[in-house]
Amino acid sequence: MSETENLEAIRYTADVVVTTTNGYVLLIERGCDPHKGEWALPGGHVDKGETSRAAAVRELAEEASVYAMPDELDLVGVFDRPDRDPRGRYVTVAYHLTVIPGIPVEAGDDAVNVRWWPLNDLPPLAFDHAEIIAAVERHLSDENAR
Repeated sequence: MSETENLEAIRYTADVVVTTTNGYVLLIERGCDPHKGEWALPGGHVDKGETSRAAAVRELAEEASVYAMPDELDLVGVFDRPDRDPRGRYVTVAYHLTVIPGIPVEAGDDAVNVRWWPLNDLPPLAFDHAEIIAAVERHLSDENAR
């Protein structure tokens, strides 16, 4: 068996955890499969010639009408567990953005709804998005401990 026969197609995505200074997180309700009707982080596929950070900014604007500059996003980490997406192998680069409470949001693109949820009372989340949010919470708690 050649080395290329062992290779798996990998899809590249970016997600954004947007939190407010008073403990809320922005979630979108997915309008398409997989996980149609479930809550998830804003995010999506990285386009050809695009960085993951640029894709995160674009997806945030498209799905929630939240506009940010790429340098405002903090890297959370890379999420690549092989079974994290039913469509196949996905590798996601996740980012974090903190905003002030009350910024307007509007669903768009493949999001049918968007809303702020209290971090301490989240609905069931699609994919591994609960793990991504938990990584942000750990980071914020480490920062506050300093």
